[in-house]
Amino acid sequence: MAFKLQYKTYGAHAVLVEWPAVIDEIVLRDVLYFKDIIEKSNIKYLVQVNSAYNSLIVIYDESVNCLSLQIVIIDKIYATRNKANISKAILWRIPVCYDALFSLDLASISGAKNMSEIEFIKQHSEAVYTVYFIGFLPGFLYLGGLNKALQTPRKSTPRLHVEKGAVAIGGNQTGVYPNTSPGGWNIIGNSPINFFDISKEKPCFAKAGDRVQFYPVSLEKHQEIKVLVEAGVYQIENSIL
Repeated sequence: MAFKLQYKTYGAHAVLVEWPAVIDEIVLRDVLYFKDIIEKSNIKYLVQVNSAYNSLIVIYDESVNCLSLQIVIIDKIYATRNKANISKAILWRIPVCYDALFSLDLASISGAKNMSEIEFIKQHSEAVYTVYFIGFLPGFLYLGGLNKALQTPRKSTPRLHVEKGAVAIGGNQTGVYPNTSPGGWNIIGNSPINFFDISKEKPCFAKAGDRVQFYPVSLEKHQEIKVLVEAGVYQIENSIL
């Protein structure tokens, strides 16, 4: 499916490409498809291509002197594109401890929905989420696919300190804080794995288009996995889709 794209200059050395402003897997696939073929097209001056929910930013080096020409080039690539070899999506299975030690907001938000904590956890861990993009912190996966019954507005007053690995819900999304930071999402658990490790060749294991599924673990199992992670020997469960 081809979309009518919008192209805008973005500063002196970048072009912003926009799709319809929706969070949708069909749009995401087209975004990643176009990103892939741009990167494989040997475009002169090209430095980097970054994706978001429904947009790409195409960044050029300082030698580029006509962004209008670059827009013509990439639009032609989109219009005449052939099937590209996009890397296959991976399903990552992520352990989460929903124990009261970690789930600071679980009781309040499940209670507000007249739902037991057990049912809330069941619905949160049964879903398969799509990785749309990575930000605002390195390794923070923006995940789509949260059950509407679990959607909860962000907190009116953000916490100044959210623990690394905190699993949280904000609006219609769920995610995991890869490092200790401030944050305004509702915390429902904690994952002991590293979502960003600068010592690895690939610091973030997941990429846009991958899938994530959480599975509940006990507090004891959480601590066991954490020891393995710190020793550098833990392997995240995964399968190719």
